[in-house]
Amino acid sequence: HSGAGKSTFLKLIQMEEKPTEGKIYINDQDLTTIKRRKVPYLRRQMGAVFQDFRLIPTMTVYENVAFAMRVTNINNKTIKNRVPFALSLVGLEDKMDRLPDELSGGEQQRVAVARALAHGPKLIIADEPTGNIDPEMSMDIMQLFEAINKVHITVVVVTHEHELVHKLAAKYNNRIITLANGHVASDTAHPEVAQEYEEWLAARQNDDEYEYED
Repeated sequence: HSGAGKSTFLKLIQMEEKPTEGKIYINDQDLTTIKRRKVPYLRRQMGAVFQDFRLIPTMTVYENVAFAMRVTNINNKTIKNRVPFALSLVGLEDKMDRLPDELSGGEQQRVAVARALAHGPKLIIADEPTGNIDPEMSMDIMQLFEAINKVHITVVVVTHEHELVHKLAAKYNNRIITLANGHVASDTAHPEVAQEYEEWLAARQNDDEYEYED
């Protein structure tokens, strides 16, 4: 929900904002102390998937994936090898010459996943990746992320679809972190966090009640 802290969380990971306190580590690199000149290099180790796909409508499926690699200065030989491979991973190798509007919403999101994968990132950030596709395709996309994770790529999926997340977690034992009121409300890897959040919430409510006393 609005105010949970999702947008700030993503900006911190992508180094668009700096934390006011604490530390953030990605690939053993402390983002709070990283030199500015190293930020573009670290960002190139990330891939991004968005709710609205963000495909270029005048480019084919192949060109959309290749374009994302060209902007990171990957040579043409590597692009010619990696693009078909990335599209085969998402099951779209037979649609390389199609334009985005010739694809379903789920297929467009698969192109976006291939684009995020193609340059070989260590981390993929997916922001509401199932927001614009039907429930059946949503499960397919989430299972695709699960397959990507199995080849040692960290996948951070930000979503409001609690039922879908818990269904997958029951099957694959994923880590689930819940954000609320700008705090980590629960973390399946650290059960004690939920108790800490409840204590913080209770203290906050007590403070609010005290403020409104006449």
